[in-house]
Amino acid sequence: MADEKDPAWKVPPRLRSNARALRRNSTDAERILWSELRDHRLNGAGFRRQVPIDKYITDVMCHAAKLVIELDGGQHFSDRGEQADAARSAVIEAKGFQVLRFSNHDVMTNRAGVLETIAAAVAARAPTLTLPRKRERGQKKQSS
Repeated sequence: MADEKDPAWKVPPRLRSNARALRRNSTDAERILWSELRDHRLNGAGFRRQVPIDKYITDVMCHAAKLVIELDGGQHFSDRGEQADAARSAVIEAKGFQVLRFSNHDVMTNRAGVLETIAAAVAARAPTLTLPRKRERGQKKQSS
């Protein structure tokens, strides 16, 4: 059993503050993608932004589908960037997540294609998502 005073899921304060800063200072591509994914807008799937996993902060995550979406700017396409991304993906995948990578350019120029790829991955990994229930205003709960 995990130590009650230091649970295994606890995120270090510095990593938590870095995640908050990244949420406040999103790139244009992150803002555009988030506007499409937030509030269960993509087939009812719930997503979160800048979620810490191990020592990394993911761009977007769907916990129900164990799916991580990473958006890569130009710095990721150098040899050093690709090696760092491969190491990062290996750590995240070892936790049971699938990692999807898109360039910022893809999000800006082919948003529909990116969303289609994400929707397919969510459907494949979490085919029985629980959709949020919406009740009509004034509708009373029926008793049996």
